[in-house]
Amino acid sequence: MAPSSHLVPSAVTGLILAGGLSRRMNKQEKSFLLLAGKSLLAHVYERLAPQVGNTVISANGDPSRFVNFNLEVIVDKRDGFFGPLAGVEAAFLAHKTDWLLSVPVDTPFFPLDLAKKMCLTVQGRDIPVVAQSFGRLHPVITLWPRTVLPKLTAALDSQKLKLHDWFLNQEHIKLDFDSYIEGQDPFFNINRPSDKQTAEGYFTNLQK
Repeated sequence: MAPSSHLVPSAVTGLILAGGLSRRMNKQEKSFLLLAGKSLLAHVYERLAPQVGNTVISANGDPSRFVNFNLEVIVDKRDGFFGPLAGVEAAFLAHKTDWLLSVPVDTPFFPLDLAKKMCLTVQGRDIPVVAQSFGRLHPVITLWPRTVLPKLTAALDSQKLKLHDWFLNQEHIKLDFDSYIEGQDPFFNINRPSDKQTAEGYFTNLQK
């Protein structure tokens, strides 16, 4: 594994987590939800791809629905819905990459220097770097070293599926990010129809 003290963003694989059940969006798949005239997946991909070496999608079901994005779709190695931990596990099993940067498909405003700052923060330690804003941890937005794979697998085998709970028992680095639209959390995520309306307002502010 490459020394993390020399980690550069181009050595990181970006992982878009797009396997959620969208229960609070009336089961409308978030990846294709339109925001400011463009799908959420397109927004997230366009922010993430320039920051990392390559980008893949974590999603179950028929991968052909993503064909227009020309990206590799990684399916969980486990039957049933195991959540983001299973997506990270599957990505490490599918690729030889030493580092993954996971972001959820419903978070279209994450910083354009996310990967750069996380790589600088690792500081020679092969442990996860987790994004934090306004005192809130965002474990779905994490720079993951391959060394955590056995622990991820053990948690999944034990049916311990919650990311927050996993990080309670694992060493990690918290990295704070400031808002760049006044009062807005850069990791604002779209869970409900009302969140989509709020996000449309953020885009309006960005264009002023």
